[in-house]
Amino acid sequence: MTRTRLRPLPLLLVLVALVAGCGSATSSGSSGGPAGRLQVVAAENFWGSLASQLGGDRVHVTSIIHSPATDPHSYEPTPQDGRTMAGARLAIVNGIGYDPWAPKLLNANPDSSRVVLTVGDLVGVQPGGNPHRWYSPTNVQRVIDQIVADYKKLDPKSAGFFDQQRATLQSQGLARYNGLIAAIRSKYAGVPVGASESIFAPLAQDLGLKLITPPGYLRATSEGTDPTAQDKATTDRQITTRQIKVWVFNSQNSTPDIKRLNDEAATQGIPVATVTETLTPATASFQAWQTRQLAQLEAALAKATGR
Repeated sequence: MTRTRLRPLPLLLVLVALVAGCGSATSSGSSGGPAGRLQVVAAENFWGSLASQLGGDRVHVTSIIHSPATDPHSYEPTPQDGRTMAGARLAIVNGIGYDPWAPKLLNANPDSSRVVLTVGDLVGVQPGGNPHRWYSPTNVQRVIDQIVADYKKLDPKSAGFFDQQRATLQSQGLARYNGLIAAIRSKYAGVPVGASESIFAPLAQDLGLKLITPPGYLRATSEGTDPTAQDKATTDRQITTRQIKVWVFNSQNSTPDIKRLNDEAATQGIPVATVTETLTPATASFQAWQTRQLAQLEAALAKATGR
């Protein structure tokens, strides 16, 4: 895998430092943000972007994973990450085995008043399932609704404000995102496509695309392990015989074998669309990032099908 990660202390040392130096978090929470705002910590910046937009000036959101060069699958937190998480009034973690370090940080500093939103639990995906729920528009909507519900629980006086923030996000911020999803689903449902890893699978399902790459191949490349020889052969054949119309590639996870498949797709005249695991650039909003990728995918489907 070409993705890199920071060089933090091992998780055990982080937890020891927290237990020894931090104690339990106060009910008001503190992660270095402005006083009077709800302190929100998201394990990943794609959830943090939505939380920030929904909370407006009533919240202060910190995302731990925020660099496109960091591999969330294998990240190890720093002592500062531990202190930040300890001060959260609302903690948003992905779950499903994607960020196992996050609940360990929370458990090191328990706080009965803290609200923890675990996305996998919310959407009913168990450990071992596909963790990339931010690529499921249906799941994204459920997370948006739950963040607002949690904000209203923590700050009931601002309930009307949070409802308005959600309405604005839906009607304005996510308008093109939802429009592209509906357009692709309407025009290209059933079109066979391939992908380099499982990150694309939830989106393909919501778009109605027929993702025919073997599930074992998708899962193995996502987890950084070698696919079976049979899955590799099937994926190769689907490209060389043009069984797929578009190839979708996670540019933050490129192995020599995936690069070879990218080249083969180009040789066969199969359009290649790219996605990334985290916000790219890191300063982008969730919807700007996803809309750009959806527009590229729509263009690739149009080129491949002539529609």
